[in-house]
Amino acid sequence: MARDIRAARQRGEEQGLSDEEIAFYDALAENESAVQVMGDDKLRVIAHELLMSLKENVTVDWAHRESARARMRVLVKRILRKYGYPPDLQDAAVQTVLQQAEALSSFWSTPTQAHLGAHREHHPPPL
Repeated sequence: MARDIRAARQRGEEQGLSDEEIAFYDALAENESAVQVMGDDKLRVIAHELLMSLKENVTVDWAHRESARARMRVLVKRILRKYGYPPDLQDAAVQTVLQQAEALSSFWSTPTQAHLGAHREHHPPPL
């Protein structure tokens, strides 16, 4: 597993992608025909846009609320359609992207919550 992580990190560096972006790139490139149709450059752009959009729209409980999951699913589908991701491969890609987002989103919200919690502890509201 550690070897896989190192290999993914190295691939990300070679392609100019962050660790989070490579997770989405891998989700999109899981189907070889998508890579052939889309090309690496376009998949990198889609991976970056997915990361930015999902980070902006994620809520703490999104993975547990069906309405929030549906909103994220629509967001991913729109991005894939925008860039011409093959329609017959979209459903599988959406599922894989959402699984990656679910795994990564706990890291996206943790520092902010920890920072806010620490901020509140050290600076109580004025009386």
